[in-house]
Amino acid sequence: MTIWQWTHRHGWPYLTCDLLDDWPHGFFTRDFWPQPPEQLTPLLDNDAIPCRIKQVHGNRVVDPPPIGPTTSHENAELPRPEADGLLSNAPGQALWVCSADCNPVLIGNRTTGQVAAVHAGWRGTALKIVPLAVEKLLAQGAQIDQLVIAIGPAIAGDVYQVSTHVAAEVGRTIHSLDQGRDEDLVAAILAMENSPLQPDPEPGRMRLDVRRVNCLQLERIGLASDQIAVAPHCTFQDPERFFSYRRTREKKVQWSGIVSRCRN
Repeated sequence: MTIWQWTHRHGWPYLTCDLLDDWPHGFFTRDFWPQPPEQLTPLLDNDAIPCRIKQVHGNRVVDPPPIGPTTSHENAELPRPEADGLLSNAPGQALWVCSADCNPVLIGNRTTGQVAAVHAGWRGTALKIVPLAVEKLLAQGAQIDQLVIAIGPAIAGDVYQVSTHVAAEVGRTIHSLDQGRDEDLVAAILAMENSPLQPDPEPGRMRLDVRRVNCLQLERIGLASDQIAVAPHCTFQDPERFFSYRRTREKKVQWSGIVSRCRN
């Protein structure tokens, strides 16, 4: 059974998952706002180098651009590569992504200590960014059964209303009926066991569980369910702990990070 637990620093909580116990990591809450990764990294590892990207809701996964062990605001605002995933290529890299309803996904390779951090909203999920990050790890020598993945706090499916078109666009990544009318595909996905879709009372709308879709995508490429953990927290429904853009329309985020432990 996967265990999620709260760790406290300076009296503030961040979430960890026992699947990732081999790596310093954390899914941070709104309490740490507006501290950037440069300030959060020492909470995980004093010697790690923080690395991040300019997130654009796509599916590009890149090597980390190191930003140096500094807390200066000027350095934090330097241009970053446009991407939504980072893949470590050395030990001691703290990879960070931010979210405020989208899925923060942290990945570890138990054999090498290599890690990845991914930002997966509905757009990135429709573009299969998390499987793409896994495929990049496999291309670098990872074994599928040695990967562990934690999906952090995000908006829950029972409160995430989207258009039927969005539901179909995301649903095409997990169903063999990937062509044809949106309505037909949505109906087919609704009929699935443990479906990531729920009906919505508003015409032309559905409720979409993006985290569930990411799990199904990963299972389709060979990961077992016990290699994947989903945090039991909803950003929309827990305003005390998390920012939610869908709830407030404010551009405030929580950060999620993991430190590589690559071995030669």
